[in-house]
Amino acid sequence: MKSNNVFAAVRGLMGLSVALSTMTNANATDVFNLEGYGPISRAMGGTGVAYNVGTAAMMENPATLGLMEEGSYFELGADVINPDIRAIDKNTGESVLSKNHGNNNGPYFAPELAYVYRHKDYAFGIGAFAGGGLGTQFGGSSFLSRTTTNDIDTGLDNFSRLLVLRIPFSIAYKVTDKLTLGGSVEAVWTSLNLGLLLDTSQIGNLASQGRINGSLVPTLLGVPGLSGGYFNFSHSGIVGGGASAWGIGGKLGLTYQIAPDTRLGVAYNFKADVGDLSGGANLTAVSSVAGNIPLSGRIVVRDFQMPAQLSIGINHKFSDQLSVSLEYQRVFWADAFKNINVGFVQNGTGANLNVLLPQNYRDINVFALGAEYRYNDKWTFRGGAQYAQEAIPNNTLLTIAPAIPTTHLSGGVSYAFNKDNVLAFAMSVGLQKTVSNDSQPNTAVPIKVTHSQVNLLLNYQRRF
Repeated sequence: MKSNNVFAAVRGLMGLSVALSTMTNANATDVFNLEGYGPISRAMGGTGVAYNVGTAAMMENPATLGLMEEGSYFELGADVINPDIRAIDKNTGESVLSKNHGNNNGPYFAPELAYVYRHKDYAFGIGAFAGGGLGTQFGGSSFLSRTTTNDIDTGLDNFSRLLVLRIPFSIAYKVTDKLTLGGSVEAVWTSLNLGLLLDTSQIGNLASQGRINGSLVPTLLGVPGLSGGYFNFSHSGIVGGGASAWGIGGKLGLTYQIAPDTRLGVAYNFKADVGDLSGGANLTAVSSVAGNIPLSGRIVVRDFQMPAQLSIGINHKFSDQLSVSLEYQRVFWADAFKNINVGFVQNGTGANLNVLLPQNYRDINVFALGAEYRYNDKWTFRGGAQYAQEAIPNNTLLTIAPAIPTTHLSGGVSYAFNKDNVLAFAMSVGLQKTVSNDSQPNTAVPIKVTHSQVNLLLNYQRRF
């Protein structure tokens, strides 16, 4: 009977996770990753590989599912991401905020939905989590929409929206009283909106580096008074993108009780393997003579993957009330995000254009600290901090994809109505970070971008 209930819950959760994915939006944090999953990890600075963080273990370290008490758990939560992003032209002092311009600006909403069944030495789980993303929208009236070649106000909107949805299927097994192993296989859905104006000077710089090719190149070069080119693919709903694809990911993890009050946790998140994102798009040539000349076609964004990550953490219980977690992460961005590789094929003619926008992200180290204090049977308080090295080289910064905060402070509280019903809240603040880019080809003018944000998470857990 119990197994039938488990299978029924799994089928229901899969359907609900797909439904929720149509109601969510994108988010932006440490590069494209969230700074912790679930209210416990988020409030404790993103730590979670050596501590019971509830069903969010599927995103942190699936082995910690084995730390949950026996029973069936259902969790439902929502992130609210509130970014504050400003781009500044360093030459003129003009600035523009990424706010109130359309569907790609914040606040963003992201789901956390999960079911876990724990029995004796085994635990099984399935969930749906926003695994990362970004979102900007600067509108069509700022300096970002004006070409430096021929000084044309194009009216073209510069924006981006990325959502990475992960649906993990997880298992944990208690090998001994000290050692627990875990693993996850994930369905990964990536969707992207993008609107990007490139000045002719940027196009020339990309061409000189061999980063532009295709049969459309002579056609574009033949446009009289060519002043710029503009890619635009977008889904106007509150979720999804003009280009999207499904793929697979996975995690392995373990926990080891190295002392009665001290636990070690290790987890490895494999690089995602998602197909090339594809969808309908427009390529617009900006002419000082003929105005904007749009071409309709299909877009493909090749090899757009989320990175591998190694996490090592330790949790020490100082008393029945107080525990502290320390964690180190190594995120392998360099292998995942060297270029934004965009291809366009014109409808009808089959003529094509390929562009490689350099990114050259660096592998980074992330350090996190979190503490939990159980005040009584009902109230639990948490706090933490996280610092991540900067992944984005200054000279490849794109205004539409900053994702530059490196320091987060966090806190949270949970209230247990009883042992089977818990409501939890977490908040993290990404401290303002400023990055400048004075170099072609990713900007036509010297720019400065500032980015800060506040992330809120509310979660309800029911055990039955």
